[in-house]
Amino acid sequence: GDLYYAGHWLGLLLPNRTARPLLTELLRADEARLRWVAKLADFRLFLPPRPYGGLSADFMDRLGHQLEDMLLSCKYRGELCGPHNFSAVFTKYGKCYMFNSGEEGRPLLTTVKGGTGNGLEIMLDIQQDEYLPIWGETEETTFEAGVKVQIHSQSEPPFVQELGFGVAPGFQTFVATQEQRLTYLPPPWGECRSPELGLAFFPVYSVTACRIDCETRYIVENCNCRMVHMPGDAPFCTPEQYKECAEPALSLLAEKDSNYCICRTPCNLTRYNKELSMVKIPSKTSAKYLEKKFNKSEKYISENILVLDIFFEALNYETIEQKKAYEVAALLGDIGGQMGLFIGASILTILELFDYLYELIKEKLLDLLGKEEEDGSQDENVSTCDPVPNHSESLSHTVTVPLQAPLGTLEEIAC
Repeated sequence: GDLYYAGHWLGLLLPNRTARPLLTELLRADEARLRWVAKLADFRLFLPPRPYGGLSADFMDRLGHQLEDMLLSCKYRGELCGPHNFSAVFTKYGKCYMFNSGEEGRPLLTTVKGGTGNGLEIMLDIQQDEYLPIWGETEETTFEAGVKVQIHSQSEPPFVQELGFGVAPGFQTFVATQEQRLTYLPPPWGECRSPELGLAFFPVYSVTACRIDCETRYIVENCNCRMVHMPGDAPFCTPEQYKECAEPALSLLAEKDSNYCICRTPCNLTRYNKELSMVKIPSKTSAKYLEKKFNKSEKYISENILVLDIFFEALNYETIEQKKAYEVAALLGDIGGQMGLFIGASILTILELFDYLYELIKEKLLDLLGKEEEDGSQDENVSTCDPVPNHSESLSHTVTVPLQAPLGTLEEIAC
């Protein structure tokens, strides 16, 4: 039933639900597989398919790669792990798997030290033979082989199509990561948003949650459906709606309607820096062993098998905090300091002025008092003779002037 309804949209069948000729040409070298596809595409051999209800999570779950077939080995801190440690999650790429999701019933796994061997080590078979054939180029066409990985916190939904890094087959990839905690200032100093202010579909705010929430609302408003990786209760888009409405609407949203989705940075953000290094696998000495262990050829192993080793570089974290350039306390302190300086300078200036006036008045007063004392001393050294009453014109007053010794000085007494 899945091939009958989705084969045309997957590029396997023509609109009349017959096998695409190019598909048979590609499989002509593999006669067994060609016979299997031809038989599978002959719908006359089957009962009428069940009614088609459009795309669903169950349909995408069946269509995607199954972890039980992909995961060849799994170790965490040296202990065995398996598919039960992973949770299925849908992204724009389809069905993905998340390790240590922290969902209900899945306790968080921790580590006690950093370095290789103290994190997650998995060996995957990317199953290139199950990749869909490419008949032409579209915006969604990809030419690479491998997996994309994103390291994120449990409270942040995956956004692997934009934030993931690639891991290639035929290599063992070592990923040393370090936690980084960033703190931004809220308005009016910054533009961040508190993580506690959740969204319609996510309890904790993050940029990726905001993007997914916004894209979901946009698609539901314009197409009356939602894509499989989008949250909510709206019906899933049919393949026709995917092709004719949902994909063009997302492209328009990204290119022209950028004001619709404005996602501010959360005030508290946790991200993980990564350092990648790779070595080639398999080695010449291990190729035969892996051929025997997995019953695969050396060519298949080099084209499909990869090993991913993710670990903390050290059990510490880096903190980056945004600070206010000029706080109120600093402003008041500066104002108080300046006021103290100016007020102190003003008081000193006034006191100096009073001191100058005091000295000036004091000097004037002393000058005046000095002059009065000099005048008084001069009056005491000069003798004043009152005029003798002239009783008769015949009387005369004779002044006797004593003689001094010879060569002496004659002192005149003036009357």
